Amino acid sequence: MTTAAPSNVPAPPPGCPFNAEFLPPNLRKHVDPAAPVPLRMMAAKSLVPLSPSDMLGALYMLTYDPDAAVRETAAKTSAGLPEKILGSALRDEEVQPQVLGYFLGLLKDKDAYAEMLVLNSNTPDEAVAQVARECGPKLAEIIGQNQLRLLRYEDILRGLCANAQAPVSLIDSVCDFAVRSGLQLADVPQMKAARVRLFGPEAAEAPPDPGPTAQEVLQEMGTEVADENAAPMEEGKRLTLSQRLMKMSIAEKIKLATLGNKEARGALIRETNKLVAVAVIRSPRITDGEVLACAANRAMMDDVLRVIYNNREWTKNMKVKLALVKNPKVPLTVTMKFLNALRDGELKDLSRDKNVPAAVQTFAKKLLEKKTAPKKTDDK
Repeated sequence: MTTAAPSNVPAPPPGCPFNAEFLPPNLRKHVDPAAPVPLRMMAAKSLVPLSPSDMLGALYMLTYDPDAAVRETAAKTSAGLPEKILGSALRDEEVQPQVLGYFLGLLKDKDAYAEMLVLNSNTPDEAVAQVARECGPKLAEIIGQNQLRLLRYEDILRGLCANAQAPVSLIDSVCDFAVRSGLQLADVPQMKAARVRLFGPEAAEAPPDPGPTAQEVLQEMGTEVADENAAPMEEGKRLTLSQRLMKMSIAEKIKLATLGNKEARGALIRETNKLVAVAVIRSPRITDGEVLACAANRAMMDDVLRVIYNNREWTKNMKVKLALVKNPKVPLTVTMKFLNALRDGELKDLSRDKNVPAAVQTFAKKLLEKKTAPKKTDDK
């Protein structure tokens, strides 16, 4: 989801994929190409008081700086940041994907940091795919355990299969999973071996009845499942889409969840397979309205709700926060944290709402009583 940047945010350096909106307003000058070089050099040397996550973003921006000395200093600083900064920032799923990908390239030989980045769901798949080709056995195991990435971005599996350090047992396991999920990679010998293991010699070149691919569905149904601005689908077309989905493999559904529009995501979010549902909520095209609808849906899969309530950007939205509080499938520990951030009027409504979980209603009432109780004064 993208939002328009305020007009007071300086333009990014040429080639940089984002601007300085994430930084505190008074510190944006340190990455502004129009600012004096000494100001930018301060940030390039990490001498500006920024949070660890913001520090990574600022340094990345400065690697695009028009001044060569600033660029070189930012790159050198990035490669030598201390653990107290990296240990926090590399786990942060709110850091820009391009920044995480850049640091994975820098730190791929430092196992502890590379593991943090590979486990960060916001790290770009293409960056993980590059590391998969040459990483050690431990990191290969971690990459191989992320089933959603494997099915969403085929080059990750290609990279693992080409990695001489990856254990054979891991490759066999990952390929078996990929084949069962409908992934077809004709150029990967280990996938051919997995098809033979699972379906017999006759499946060496292709599995039986692979079903339609995401690209075929997109081509067949055109803008109705591809264009975000398409009109709501007619009932007949919606039935056709449902029929196609029933025949699609898990791998192709995940690709459609990433490439398709709101109509496609709306159909796929109801899938019983958690990988497909999570692929929908993690789609880069997901909208605020869809997130809110998922948060309010009492039948929504736990894995989808977990992605939503762990996303700090989404939970800044009061409507999303209230929807999660009212959803009985959200863990009480999470709900209590959100309740403490609500205003008196919202707590009052919750304390009277018979449709919310009883524990939420009771806690909201207690919080309201505590906040509105008259303060005691010492007797003189």
